[in-house]
Amino acid sequence: MPGPGQFVGLLTDIGAVPKGNATKEFIESLQLKPGQVVYKCPKCCSIKPDRAHHCSVCKRCIRKMDHHCPWVNNCVGENNQKYFVLFTMYIALISLHALIMVGFHFLHCFEEDWTKCSSFSPPTTVILLILLCFEGLLFLIFTSVMFGTQVHSICTDETGIEQLKKEERRWAKKTKWMNMKAVFGHPFSLGWASPFATPDQGKADPYQYVV
Repeated sequence: MPGPGQFVGLLTDIGAVPKGNATKEFIESLQLKPGQVVYKCPKCCSIKPDRAHHCSVCKRCIRKMDHHCPWVNNCVGENNQKYFVLFTMYIALISLHALIMVGFHFLHCFEEDWTKCSSFSPPTTVILLILLCFEGLLFLIFTSVMFGTQVHSICTDETGIEQLKKEERRWAKKTKWMNMKAVFGHPFSLGWASPFATPDQGKADPYQYVV
């Protein structure tokens, strides 16, 4: 059974390019100007917009693809990066809360009788608390790092794949605040922290061409 994060990934539009749309009729309907170039993906036979990359797992091109995440069973792309950032942030906060609760429970057991603070024996209780502490710390570190890298990627307007491949920047440079609004929506509101609020990114051309 997939976890909650996988359900979020499955139900969220990631900015996938329609497969097999690189037909002669469709290209003619775009009414390209002289000198404009359309790139075709040889793997999924779709028109490949600028900054799109083909995912070998999803078998399709994803606009502004950052990476394929097995946690959400989907790619992190143009339309679902906000939800992935919130996913990592809230998991990190939950992990931190679990560590704090473990610490309080451990102190409570030391101050009180061990038989009253747990239904298990003292050695078993200590082992379980240590395991829970290790698991919470592991998730906290991992999700915090992922959250930090995603925020940095948004602020610099450069995806993980673009950073890895050191691709030449062909798009307009914007401020960090503008990049944040492009992902979380504008204007700034409490909806930025809500996974149920769809960001208002305005009308954008789904295909960008390189002249």
